[in-house]
Amino acid sequence: MSANVNALPVPSGPGSAEATPGLPDGFTDVFASRMVTIGDDLHMHAVVGGDGPPLLLLAGWPQTWYAWRLIMPALARDYTVIAPDPRGVGLSDKPADGYDLATLAADMVALMAALGHERFAMFGHDVGMWTGYALAADHPERIERLVLAEAVIPGLAPSPPVFAPQAVVGRLWHFMFNRLEGLNEQLVAGREDMFFRWQFANKTVHPLAETAIAHYVESIARSPEALRACFGFYRAIDEDIAQNAKRAASPLTLPILTIAGAQSTGATVEQTIDPVASDVRSIVFDDCGHFPAEEAPEATLAAITEFFAPYRASRVAGDR
Repeated sequence: MSANVNALPVPSGPGSAEATPGLPDGFTDVFASRMVTIGDDLHMHAVVGGDGPPLLLLAGWPQTWYAWRLIMPALARDYTVIAPDPRGVGLSDKPADGYDLATLAADMVALMAALGHERFAMFGHDVGMWTGYALAADHPERIERLVLAEAVIPGLAPSPPVFAPQAVVGRLWHFMFNRLEGLNEQLVAGREDMFFRWQFANKTVHPLAETAIAHYVESIARSPEALRACFGFYRAIDEDIAQNAKRAASPLTLPILTIAGAQSTGATVEQTIDPVASDVRSIVFDDCGHFPAEEAPEATLAAITEFFAPYRASRVAGDR
């Protein structure tokens, strides 16, 4: 870690790298939690470690930085890995607004700049995929290579019909529920374990570790602000659709890899990105659901290691 990272405040308690169970052996020998101030008053939690070109890992709903724990140690041998909790998530601040994609993308740019990284590569999953697309479109000078996994992007993918097949309803019903104003908090408060555990149980081929599910649920159940914020990403969808209509007019030119689970979004991820980007390659893991970094960590690591290799080689050569 660089000296400026070591000088940043260290958070404690549940949600920090040092106080979260179920991490790979030796994890905290490489990684540490830090709090970074973005702008004037947004405090963002990030787990940082490793050596090499910067690589941003951004998880989605309803997860935290912890979603990357199984692939972070291997990546840290070749990259400086930054796995943040975005606004509204985990130990980061939970403001009342700012959950639209333009703001979320700007947050990531500011976070990376605060850590000394003007240009970087990125892997975004779920809502992190939404943000990754927006970041590449809004700040093309910042990002060199991009992996996008397991999401359809509001305004780019067609909306499913109300009377969609049951399998589609089972995957996507939460989009509508999460956009409600107030009623969803009233229904879920006190029942966070039931609501969020259902998401993990029904969107995986290989069940996630119980320690992981407990961590994700607890990170939301610990405060009303966390529950409100987790719905904030979905309440901003109308704004996201309008923003993405403008972004789509200028297709992305950077190299992009899409990843999907065959038992989840499948070919839909590639179909979402292909019309708005000119350099896309795709992979679908046969025996995988919605959470490839946790359900298929070895396959995920192999795919992204190959994809990011030219980025690492060019950055290492440039440092000589």
